[in-house]
Amino acid sequence: MKILYAVQGTGNGHLSRAKEIYSVLNNRVEVDVLVSGNQFEIDCPFPVKYQLKGIVFAFGKNGGIDYFKTLKSNNPFKIFKEIRNCDLKDYDLIINDFEPITAWTSYFRGDLNCISLSHQGAFLSSKVPRPKRQSVIGKLVLKYFAPSATNYSFHFKSYDKNMFTPIIRNDIRRQSIKEKNYYVVYLPFYSDEKIIKVLSKIKEVKWKVFSKHSKEAYSFKNIKVKPISNSNFERQMAWSSGVICGAGFETPAEAMYLKKKLLVVPMKGQYEQACNAESLKELGVLVLSSFNKKKLPILLEWIESSTIIDIDFPDRAQYIVDEIITNHIVATELSERLLQNI
Repeated sequence: MKILYAVQGTGNGHLSRAKEIYSVLNNRVEVDVLVSGNQFEIDCPFPVKYQLKGIVFAFGKNGGIDYFKTLKSNNPFKIFKEIRNCDLKDYDLIINDFEPITAWTSYFRGDLNCISLSHQGAFLSSKVPRPKRQSVIGKLVLKYFAPSATNYSFHFKSYDKNMFTPIIRNDIRRQSIKEKNYYVVYLPFYSDEKIIKVLSKIKEVKWKVFSKHSKEAYSFKNIKVKPISNSNFERQMAWSSGVICGAGFETPAEAMYLKKKLLVVPMKGQYEQACNAESLKELGVLVLSSFNKKKLPILLEWIESSTIIDIDFPDRAQYIVDEIITNHIVATELSERLLQNI
């Protein structure tokens, strides 16, 4: 029994969750890992057998994706070549976390043994909250970026069948929780300058900003800026008074698990984050449409507030993996044996 675990490598979130999924998969079966994309700052937490370029997204510095850099960074011919050359024949099952190369390889070859296990798969359900202003392009990306015949997914709540609450990393679960006099900020789609311009106006508060744009740590008045470092980020978040971050999935989920005051800023033009923001609003999280000096009164109110989201995310990683293996490998093998005996 052999599984290929294919993971999207644009950003840290997919790989952070994949660490836990890989560990519980490895308890049950032989597993190889494929990662496409290399836009992550954390050390890859498992052995990677296949590293592909995949499809690259470029963060801007004004609150959104830099579409010009994104187009410039992607060569369609090289993407199609990776799809054509991707060899999946040695695997009983492909578990895909929004990874486009193996998903499209399976699609073109009519292979039903590629299943989706991702946060993005949740948006295929009509039961998931969405913003009033919906994006046709955003919907198409979520549906066709990494297509799969069978879908298991994660969200902040189990809105539908085969939808699970977030996988919280053991590194987070093991953190000692304190409340020191500072706030953690992680907004990778804003430049350090833009973030500092806002935070420096709130002089009585200490800020620890984790940056994708700086390789060296530095300070400016009441603000400390550090390169993103996984272990340090986890500890700083666990000891903070609150967290300001994008409306992604893993970081807001971890902040809520740690019982931290949370404020999120969705990335502009990113439909997935707009949808996440709607779910977080329903849970009681404060959402800002943008991060600039006009939002200072709301930021000050948030700092003075004591709103903590009372939510629990139980550790079900092994259960989820066992269900997938049972449904897609064990059940298939039993059916084949029964057919042979007829």
